[in-house]
Amino acid sequence: MSTIKNHVQLIGNVGQEPTITNLDNNKKVARFSIATNESYKNSKGEKVQNTDWHTVVAWGKTAEIIEKFVSKGKELGVTGKLRTRKYTTDDGSDRYVTEVEAREILLLGTKND
Repeated sequence: MSTIKNHVQLIGNVGQEPTITNLDNNKKVARFSIATNESYKNSKGEKVQNTDWHTVVAWGKTAEIIEKFVSKGKELGVTGKLRTRKYTTDDGSDRYVTEVEAREILLLGTKND
C-alpha cells in the first residue's frame, strides 16, 4: 500500500521552456509547468473544458533528460509525489507552494514535437 501514498500521475503539455539550475554538487534541478485538460458536457449539453496548471520539479538524471528532450508544448506523462514548501517574501510574509516532485517522466507525442 505504501506505493500509492502521495502518488501523482499527470499527462499534459509543458507550459513554458523548463528552467534548469546547476547546483554546487554538479546536480541539476528542472522546473516547469504542465497543463492538464478535462472536458465534460454541462447541464445544457455544452462542452466545457477546464485546464489546471501544475508546477513540476525534477532532480538529477530526470532533470538532465528534461533539459535534453523537453520544450514548451511537449506532451509528457509525469509520476511523482506532492511536496509543499514554505518560503518568506521580501516583505516578511510566509508563502506556501505545492509542487509535483517528479520521479519519472514519459515523453509522449511524436519525435518532432
